[in-house]
Amino acid sequence: MKAIMVVGTTSHAGKSLLSAAICRILARRGWRVAPFKGQNMALNSYVTTSGGEIGYAQAVQAWAAGVTPTVDMNPILLKPQGNMTSQVILKGKAVGRVSATDYYEQYFEVGWQAITESLQHLAADFDLLVCEGAGSPAEINLKHRDLTNMRVAKHLNASTLLVVDIDRGGAFAHVVGTLELLEPEERALIRGIVINKFRGQRSLLDSGIQWLEERTGIPVLGVIPWIEEVFPAEDSLDLLERKSHKEQGELEIAVIRLPRISNFTDFDPLEAEPSVLLKYVSPKQDLGHPDAVIIPGSKTTIADLLILQRTGMAEAIQQYAAAGGTVLGICGGFQMLGKFLADPEGVEGEAGRFKGLSLLPIQTVITGQKIARQRQVVSNFPQVGLPVAGYEIHQGRSRLVESPDTAPNTYQALFDDSSLGLVDNYQSVWGTYLHGIFDNGAWRRAWLNRLRQQRGLKSLPTGVSNYRKQREMVLNTLAAIVEANLDLTKILPS
Repeated sequence: MKAIMVVGTTSHAGKSLLSAAICRILARRGWRVAPFKGQNMALNSYVTTSGGEIGYAQAVQAWAAGVTPTVDMNPILLKPQGNMTSQVILKGKAVGRVSATDYYEQYFEVGWQAITESLQHLAADFDLLVCEGAGSPAEINLKHRDLTNMRVAKHLNASTLLVVDIDRGGAFAHVVGTLELLEPEERALIRGIVINKFRGQRSLLDSGIQWLEERTGIPVLGVIPWIEEVFPAEDSLDLLERKSHKEQGELEIAVIRLPRISNFTDFDPLEAEPSVLLKYVSPKQDLGHPDAVIIPGSKTTIADLLILQRTGMAEAIQQYAAAGGTVLGICGGFQMLGKFLADPEGVEGEAGRFKGLSLLPIQTVITGQKIARQRQVVSNFPQVGLPVAGYEIHQGRSRLVESPDTAPNTYQALFDDSSLGLVDNYQSVWGTYLHGIFDNGAWRRAWLNRLRQQRGLKSLPTGVSNYRKQREMVLNTLAAIVEANLDLTKILPS
């Protein structure tokens, strides 16, 4: 089985970006290539055509390779949900919730079996695998249970790249320290070092590269410059560091940065809109006066709802809506907008019934059975007849609440499938289960034009392509930059 492995000295070294770029480079050269990550811990996920859930980064890497994402590309996905527990997604399906201490005992053997089976399936269909590691391969207290890094590299005898983030400082110590902590057979697989996120004059780095190659006996195959393009991160830690490249925009949209925010990749298309300034607002921060507020998805909806209530953000959102502001909830955010949320089985943790924001006349019951599927629907609002594609990932079932204070026809179905969302008659409060809704160019622009009309701004043209075409341009740019600064000849199989 032919494979390249990409591991990093630390988390956020740039493994996902580099793996995606290599997938695109090799696909252009005629290889039939597929990405692979044995075990991923992330709250950004994607639903495949078969209804399986994988890390969003592996979906992007598959698109970079020009192939359809499948569950074999990420057979184990761990979704943290607080109290040191994670939901375990095995071969695309949720199989349970487990603590960090119990995970090794309960899932190591079955996890490795799933990984080797997925590798066999991929090997039958592809010429080459580009495998991504997780965190560091040299965590000595965790190596015995590591399903992602050098265990996979050894299984595949993969030529391995070690990536280091030089922007954080200490890059040479990170590389040398990582290599020192690897076993001899693991170290022998490291065929090249990649220095990532370099800013500055390259000539000033040359003496360091020479020392590093002499010290380790491993060539530095690439120095990748700092790349400004936004690339989907694996977890919400990236939001603490992410800064918009724009200082202002005609529209300001605030996304509530929930403690367990999930699928914040939903908002990449908004961030790419030239006229939109997207801001992530912590529940402890002042909401301000944006043109719209978005409550995103959450891995633990009830816990995040309680945070909004304790910090006063819930009341701020309610007051904002009462003053005529536009509020949109996606997935968990949609559930929070309702009157009540109930978790009778304690699926998310504490069992009970909890009051929502009461901005939409729905109530939600959290159940153990997860809905994960792709959807193709037609919009009723903000414009009738627009085709909309996306995907559902949720464990709640929501239904309309009939009550005396809910006048007939006050709320309308957002799509031709009424289960996927609601909007009020003023088109001020929106809620939907559909992830990826802003990927749909015409729908996104129609929704933004509602906000622009309120500001007296000229409408934007709605005849724009979907975000996937813009994503293709970003991937092409990434691949071009990496290819110009990385020598793959020494690690490609013959």
